[in-house]
Amino acid sequence: MTLMMLLVFGVLMALALPVGYALIISAGLAAVTIGEMPSVAAVVKIFQPTQSFPLLAIPFFMLSGSLMMGGTLGKRLIHFATLLVGRFHGGLGQVTVVGSTVFGGVSGSAVAEASALGSMLIPWQKREGYPGAFAAAATASSATIACLIPPSIPLILFATVSNQSIASLFLAGILPGLMLAAGFMIVCYLSGRLRGFKRLTDEVTLKGVLRATLAAAPALGMPAFIVILLRTGIATPTEVSALAVFYGLLVSTLVYRDLTLRRIYDALVHTAVTTGVVMLVIAASNLVGYVLTVEAIPTAVAEWTAQTLQSPWMVILMLNLIMLTVGMFLDLPAAILLLGPTLVAIGNAIGLDPIQLGIMMAVNLSMGLFTPPVGTTLFIAAAISRERVGAVVRELWPFYLVAFTVLGLISFVPAFTLY
Repeated sequence: MTLMMLLVFGVLMALALPVGYALIISAGLAAVTIGEMPSVAAVVKIFQPTQSFPLLAIPFFMLSGSLMMGGTLGKRLIHFATLLVGRFHGGLGQVTVVGSTVFGGVSGSAVAEASALGSMLIPWQKREGYPGAFAAAATASSATIACLIPPSIPLILFATVSNQSIASLFLAGILPGLMLAAGFMIVCYLSGRLRGFKRLTDEVTLKGVLRATLAAAPALGMPAFIVILLRTGIATPTEVSALAVFYGLLVSTLVYRDLTLRRIYDALVHTAVTTGVVMLVIAASNLVGYVLTVEAIPTAVAEWTAQTLQSPWMVILMLNLIMLTVGMFLDLPAAILLLGPTLVAIGNAIGLDPIQLGIMMAVNLSMGLFTPPVGTTLFIAAAISRERVGAVVRELWPFYLVAFTVLGLISFVPAFTLY
């Protein structure tokens, strides 16, 4: 029945049916066929994961990010990043990376980051003489840092399918996220130096930097606020996400004083639509998980892998290849929910820590966001820059090199994630 489910899913995806619907139809047919499962029971399996208390953190974190980034805070962040690194070689590219890193600590969504920052920074870079394809490449790649910096939505999803601590995953993702940021900044610096990109010549003073840092402090403090509350046990992830919404309302009302009813409405609509898409995939994935569990697929795959590939290094390499391949064709939330249980079983068979596996999965699947043929941030950045996707991909090769280097380090050196 698993083979039938995969075939039906593949056909539906080829027909361009949305992932959530394709999963429900293919898994529903398989579930009813396996054990003559009543259709009512299949509906219950779909409805069941939507009652998860930890998953409430997803819409709350999305709402807090929408509230904070919908006003003047985004411009303050760009100003802060510009004063910090804009005067160096490839400065505007580095501004994109720094802005994405800080923005990731507010939104937790790579797609939201690529859309919001790209619409501001890509036209600016083109006006300053940067190639549009390079500006798009810097935006598409650096937006994925949000998949690692708290409050990362992908890490929350992995925590739900692997039964791991959200706080531990958040903490483990910080160093790899900063490593990606540092590597992308080096790429921008070398590209600017070798290709003669224009440098900003505005005078930078210590007073100006301190003032910009103070203006951006609410966003800069968000990741620290989240991690401290979680690690000290003051609040659960869901409670922290609700506090983040209150924090966003407070900052927008009292600090920046730019909160309007229209902004609240837009933030609520955006959160509802995005959450609906994610939750549909989560609900459908539970039915897929039922089919796989009934046929003992995760256990069988784990045993076969441990017996066939006896070296843990080979198993880890195989896991990375699987995740990279799937990430190129499937949306990140769906890939995590579908691969998570099986890969955790394989990891347990070779003694791979689930926290390390979660960060590996986040990096692998986030690379799929700026990789053809269906890279979401890649297409968003290309559309904003009005450049051909092929031209953007040619500019991405050094960013791929950095991502693969970080992936290798976190895969084979556990200290980078389990510190």
